Amino acid sequence: MSTEANEFPLMRVEMTLNDEAASVEIEPRDLLIDVLRDRLRLKGTKRSCDVQVCGACTVLVDGMPVSSCTTLCADVHGRSVTTIEGLGTGRELDPVQRAFIAHGALQCGFCTPGMILAVKSLLVQHPQPSDETIRHYLRGNLCRCTGYVKIIEAIHDLAGDPSRYESETK
Repeated sequence: MSTEANEFPLMRVEMTLNDEAASVEIEPRDLLIDVLRDRLRLKGTKRSCDVQVCGACTVLVDGMPVSSCTTLCADVHGRSVTTIEGLGTGRELDPVQRAFIAHGALQCGFCTPGMILAVKSLLVQHPQPSDETIRHYLRGNLCRCTGYVKIIEAIHDLAGDPSRYESETK
C-alpha cells in the first residue's frame, strides 16, 4: 500500500452495524461520525458541536450512548454500532420513535436521532426511571426546541406501558 507524506496507511474496521456485518477501510484518524455519514451514507447521525457537548451525533456502541464526533472509527472494531437507521423494522418505527411522535417530543428534529438512541439505552439500564434519572442520563443531549417536558412525558409513558408503542405486527 503506497502512502504519500501526509497520508495515513489504511486499516480495516469490522463491526456489526445496525445488526448487520460491516467492513470499511479507514485512516486511523477517521472519526466515527465521518465514516457513518460520508462513507456509509447513514445521514441520521447529525454533526453539530464536534466537541461531545450536544448529543446530536449520539450512536449506541455495544448498547451504550457515545458521541460519534469524538470517537475514532478504529475504536469500534469488533463492536456493535446502532444508528437511528437501525431502529424499527422495514416500515415500522421503534417504540421510542412512536412515543416521541405521540407526545410531540420533537420539533425541528435535529437532536431527535441522538435523543432517541440515548433513550433506548436509558430504558434498558433503567426500565422505570425517575425524573432525576432521566435528566441525569440525558444531560449530554441538548434540545433547543422542546424544553424536555414532552421528552420526559414520552419516556414515562414508555416506562409505564411500552406495549402501547409496539407494532401490531410484532
